[in-house]
Amino acid sequence: MIQVTPFLSIDENEIQEEFILSSGPGGQNVNKVATAVQLRFDVSKSPSLSPEIKERLIRLAGSRMTKDGVLIINARRFRTQEGNRQDARLRLVELIRQAAETPRPRRKTTVKAAAKQRRLDEKRQRSTTKSMRRPVTRTEE
Repeated sequence: MIQVTPFLSIDENEIQEEFILSSGPGGQNVNKVATAVQLRFDVSKSPSLSPEIKERLIRLAGSRMTKDGVLIINARRFRTQEGNRQDARLRLVELIRQAAETPRPRRKTTVKAAAKQRRLDEKRQRSTTKSMRRPVTRTEE
């Protein structure tokens, strides 16, 4: 079990990890050893997550989420499989932790009368300034 929050944990069987060839540091070893990790977590079928958390997780994941509801995390920061594996799992846990937080409800606010008046006064002043820049037109008498 992977502990996400004190009240939420996901089973390790819900995660599939595949080791792939990595780009980046490692010298000639890069071409021989599959050190990068591609972690897959099926959000849509996960029994560990509530529907609200799933919905927020899908929104947070963005392009890392497939059409089938599978979250894919690629980790290739470290030169070792174990380092990348831990990195991928930490990133998954952090993403789920963010999704588990309930967002604060937005409170509507109104513009205060004094602020409205200041804005209108500034507009009037700007209008006057610009009108003074216009060429003077003569009226024939």
